[in-house]
This record gives sequence, C-alpha cells and structure tokens, in this order.
Amino acid sequence: MSGIVVLGSANMDLVVYVAHAPKHGETVTGREFRTIPGGKGANQAVAAARAGGEVAMIGAVGADEYGELLRHTLEASGVDTDLLRTDEGASGTAHIVVDDQGRNAIVVIPGANGTVSGLGPGDETVIAAADALLLQLELPLSAVLEGAEAARRHSVRTVLTPAPAQPLPPELLAAVDLLVPNEHEAATLTGIAAPRGAAEALLRQVPEVVITMGAAGSLYAARDAAPVTVTAPRVSAVDTTGAGDTYVGALTVALCEGRPMPEAMRWASAAAALCVRRPGASTSMPYRTEIEVR
Repeated sequence: MSGIVVLGSANMDLVVYVAHAPKHGETVTGREFRTIPGGKGANQAVAAARAGGEVAMIGAVGADEYGELLRHTLEASGVDTDLLRTDEGASGTAHIVVDDQGRNAIVVIPGANGTVSGLGPGDETVIAAADALLLQLELPLSAVLEGAEAARRHSVRTVLTPAPAQPLPPELLAAVDLLVPNEHEAATLTGIAAPRGAAEALLRQVPEVVITMGAAGSLYAARDAAPVTVTAPRVSAVDTTGAGDTYVGALTVALCEGRPMPEAMRWASAAAALCVRRPGASTSMPYRTEIEVR
C-alpha cells in the first residue's frame, strides 16, 4: 500500500452530452445530462485509491446535497475524508460539455474549494506521514504553495498537475518534485508547442516532468536522464473527462510502489485508457484488478 495525500478540489460535475459543442452564440440540443462527482483533487484521490493506494483527501465541500454525495463517493472508493472540511456555502461545480468524439469543454465554479486558503489543523501531520502529495490548481494558490512547502519540509514527493494552467510562482516550482501537465498546459506554461521542447524548458524549474499527450502517449524528462516516450493503448474514447486525473493517480501509486518510471507510465496509460471508454470522471475510473488485466 502507498500513502498518498491529495490536497485539492471536490466538484460536482454537471455533464451535458452533445453531438458537437456549441460555438459562440449557438444553441444546440443535448441528448443526455448527468450529475457526476468530480473535481481534479477528488478525481485523483479516487483514481489513486482504486489503483491500490492508501489515500487521504484534504479540501472542502459545501453543506449541501452535492457535498454529501462528494464525501460519500470518496469514502466508497476507500479515500479517508477526515480532513475534508464542510463549508456553510455551496459545493464547487464543474459544467462540462462532451461531444461525440469524447472531447470536453469545462467551466468550473469553485464554491467551497475557494475557502481552502491554507492548511488546517492536522493537515501537515498527515502530509508528513505520506509517501506522496498530489496537488492541482483548483484551490487557491496559497493553499497549494503551503501544502507543497510542507511536503518539502518532510521530504515527501510532491506531484503537481498544473491545471487550470496559469503562471506559477518560483517558490511553488521549487517545492515540486514531479510536474505532470498535459501538452496544452505545458505549452501554456512555456510558450513552446512541441512537448519535448516544453519539457526541456520546464526542467529548468523542476527536476522531473511527465507530459501527457492523449492518444499520442506520454513523455518523461528528467535532468539526469534521457527522455522516454510511452505510447498509449489504442481505444475508442467515449468521454475523456477525468483521463488525466486517472493517469496521475495511477502513476503516483506505481511510483510509490517503487516501479521504474517507464513501467509506471505504461500502467498509468492503461488506467487512463480504461477511463476514456466509459462516461463520466470518478464513475469511469478503473480498479486495480482491471488495470492489471489490461
């Protein structure tokens, strides 16, 4: 078992399925609507727990029906929610449009996530006992930075998904061990479209980078190693929502188990491939037994 702490968001995903996403000023008719527990933090927690990790979640949900369902979903997947706070306001929501090619567009309303401005009582103690801390950028940056610096103080591996992409302060990057952007986020952070070039630029700020490239696979680069590209399994995507979070959760479990990076990337790619074959985010994430079979 690997001890993983996730400091991140929990949102209720409000998902509309359409033939094609509307353009500016256009109205389209959808064929289905679903309410699915999500949020990048909760997604990574569920993915890691289902992949076999021992996972605790730090964050916040609202004092509403969505908050109750988000907490229940995490606990049902084996995530420890003792440090998941309940705020008196509304839970965060993500409004998602998914087209027939499985592509998505997302608008996030932070809700209770916006109240997590820093670590709370007991948070650093749990982080200090972990093997890895998973971070994203759907919480206030002050909380992300405080979590990363706490992990650095206790020599805990810090994995950051820089999404939604935004300029990152040097002090945050200085506390990150592994940065896992997708190719679009990597390009936003560096101004370089080519993943290998973007990875080289990012290595000036962090020691290790994994760039996910969808159907093209993933690229690993480190300051002291030659770049490695791992191909992705060929699948017909139904919904790509949550695929990146599934990859990060499974990758972190594999790394905490001591697997070499290329093997960990292949395992994470297998998990993500299973995820995109099913609709939804947390609802589509595979269990360890499924990943091992693939």
